[in-house]
Order: sequence, then structure tokens, then C-alpha cells
Amino acid sequence: MNIIIIGAGQVGSYLAQLLVDRNHNVTLIDDNPDLCHEMDAAYDARIIQGNGSSAHVLAEAGVHTCDVLLAMTSDDRTNIMACSIGKALGAKLTICRAHDHTYLEASFVNYQLHFNIDLLVNPEALCAAQLAKTIRNPDHIAVESFSRGSLITQQITISKSSAYEGLTLQAIQMPQDTRMLYLERGNEIIIPSSSTVLQDQDQATILGTPETLARLKERLYPESATQTRNVIVYSASETALSLVRLLRDPRFKIHVIEKDKALCDHVVGLFPDITVIHGDGTSLKLLQEEQVGACDFFVACSKNDENNIMTAIQANRLGAKHTQILVNKPDYEPIMESLTTTLGIQQTVSPRLATATEAMRLISEKPYTELAPIPQNVGKIIELKVDPTSSVVGHTLAQIRLPKPTLVLLLTHKYQGRVPGPQDLVLAGDRLAILVTNDNLAEVVSLFTTGELG
Repeated sequence: MNIIIIGAGQVGSYLAQLLVDRNHNVTLIDDNPDLCHEMDAAYDARIIQGNGSSAHVLAEAGVHTCDVLLAMTSDDRTNIMACSIGKALGAKLTICRAHDHTYLEASFVNYQLHFNIDLLVNPEALCAAQLAKTIRNPDHIAVESFSRGSLITQQITISKSSAYEGLTLQAIQMPQDTRMLYLERGNEIIIPSSSTVLQDQDQATILGTPETLARLKERLYPESATQTRNVIVYSASETALSLVRLLRDPRFKIHVIEKDKALCDHVVGLFPDITVIHGDGTSLKLLQEEQVGACDFFVACSKNDENNIMTAIQANRLGAKHTQILVNKPDYEPIMESLTTTLGIQQTVSPRLATATEAMRLISEKPYTELAPIPQNVGKIIELKVDPTSSVVGHTLAQIRLPKPTLVLLLTHKYQGRVPGPQDLVLAGDRLAILVTNDNLAEVVSLFTTGELG
């Protein structure tokens, strides 16, 4: 594939090496002459010195034949401009790195739609999603985030005390914005239909919004209504704020410790229902006063790696059940594993690694992207883009005869994702997240790319 990367910093250079190693044709653009000289000597890639948001520079890089354009500089505006111009000049897929959460919001202005950018990648939000997965599921149950974390999957045990035990899914009438993906019954994996009966101790993996899943869990597993988890977050960084957004659920009692008074006031304004503590999170006395030793999760996500490591170690020694840290410096990434094995830190996340992993996941020569596996290799959740030539275009999901068992989990139209209903139209360019079995994968992919209605 022909790939253009704008920005030869920590993320861009790392991606360049990964892509060169996979035999892609890589062009790297940066306006720093010294960095370009360094990259030219280190990488088997074409290096261009210049402004990556310039139409002339993009044309010189061959953007009209570009399969993927990755704008990975540290400046959001440069990245947005580069992707927007690159798309207009012919880039097939544009991926934009954006730190400011403003650009992910679509309530007032949909920036992604306005600038015609295929995908926005927010490093802080990606790290927060990784942290939130563990906090929501401390027993390491596999979950995947969809639609920038607004939709998640969660595993819920069906209790004998539930009013839904012994009923079919049709009788339950699940909330419209949810999907039951599969049931684990003993050693069996069941992809449910409307006639599937829920049984005591079934493990149901369900897709939905965090709020809806919290309410549904109380009905499926009434014992969970009294369960709460105490989460203490060190620093009010962008990663911390993204994490709080993902954990806004009555079962989480969140405390944020922040030294900067102005930031404390900002967080209180954003999240009036959480506790904000003005103080130095590196202080052992403060950690003891705030009873960190009794918390379920201690998350250190400041921009200072040394403080993150030391506060997590202190929290762990005080008795915190789980500790998680953010690692900002690439130099510290090689020791991330040893931090978990020798210091008792349960999870480490890195913005650079999270961004690179997400970008590499999105760059595929297949007509679909794999989002998550189904246990026991039964199938997978994939994402694909509806081809304009497909005969399904303009038809409702009810009119499309999908091979069974197949579940359409998410429909994204003009960058707005939702759990679709049977009367939702499928249009050219829509992105669909679909649960498929290994047997029907090829048929489903063909149907939405070039195939017939079925």
C-alpha cells in the first residue's frame, strides 16, 4: 500500500518503522530538516521536508495515489488541515491524530464531517478506553470499545433471582440501544436468536451504552445493584477526563486528586457528581488521608511518568486492590512489562503505543477490519464500509437476508454511530460493525462490498 505519514515525531516515526517492516511504500513528511536527515538515514522510506498541510507538498508526495494518509504531528490543526486537503486531493483513507477532545464532540459541530476526515484518533481517549476496560471488568473479562467508547460490551451473569431467567429474548424485549452478542453456557458459545431462553449462570456479553448496561445488569443480576467500586484518579489530565467520561455510572465512586486549583474548578464544572480533591497526589500523607488503601482502583495518569510510578507504588503498598499508570515517555515503554511483574502495577498504558496500535488496526488490505474475537474461535466482530456498488445500498436491514447467525451491532452514518433497528437504511459509505461466524464471514463481507441482497 502507498502510505503517507505527516509528522516524524514519536508516533509518526514509530508507525513508519512498523509499516516499512510490513513492506508498505512509506512517504514521511516533516518540516524539521534535522529530523528529516535523521529519518532518511534510519528508515527505508521516502523522506520529504516540508509543510504536511500544504497542497503542493502533498501533491509532491503522491497523495492522488495514496491508500492511507496518517497525520500524526503534535499539532491538531495541522493534522486536521492535512487530512482534509489530502482527502480532497485523492487520498482513499485519512486518519487524523487529535488531542483536543473538542474535535471528537459532535453535539454542536461535527468536525469530522465538516473537514471530511475518515477517522479521528485521540491518544488520551484510547488510553482511557484501555483503563476503563479493566475497571469495568476487574476479572479480565474481554470487552471491546465501540464508537469512541460511547458503546461498550460487558459480560453479565444471569442470576436465578432475575425476573428474566427462563424467558426468551423476544419476551424480555431488550432495550433498543443494546445487542446481546453471545452467551457462554458452560463450555458452549451461543449466538442468540429471539427464541433463545436465558438460564441461571449464563454469561451474557451485551453491547450498549454504559448507562443502559448498568440498568440492564440490575435486572439480569439483581445482586449487582448494591455493588460499587471506588476509583481514585491521580491528576486531572486529558486521559483522566476521558476516563471519567467513560466511568460515569452510579456503580463507580470517583475521586480525582489534582494539585492545580484552576484545573480542580474546571473538573468540578464538567463533572459535578464526582469528588475532586485539591492537593498533591505524590504526598503520602494525602494518600493516607484519602484512604487510598481502601480503593478498588488507583489510576495515575499525570504527564509526569516518575510521579505516576511512585504514586502507584505508594498506593499499592497502602493496600489499593488494583493500580494502573500512564507511561508518556517512549524510553520507558521497554520496562512497562517489568513494572507490572516487579512493582505490582496491574496495568500500564502508553499514548504512543495506543495510537500506533489503533492506526495499524485500521490499515488493512482486507475489505474489513477485525474489532474483536468471539471466544473458542467461533467467529469475530468486524467493521466494514458499504461499497457504493453493493446491491444492499438503499435497503433496510430487514430487507437484507443475512446468513444466520449474523448480528449487525453498529451502524455509523456520517460519523454518527448507533445500534440500528430493522428499519434502518443502509447507505453507501456507511460503516457497519457486524458479528459473524467463521463460516459466514466471506458471504457477509461480499454482501456489503459487491454482493447481492441474498
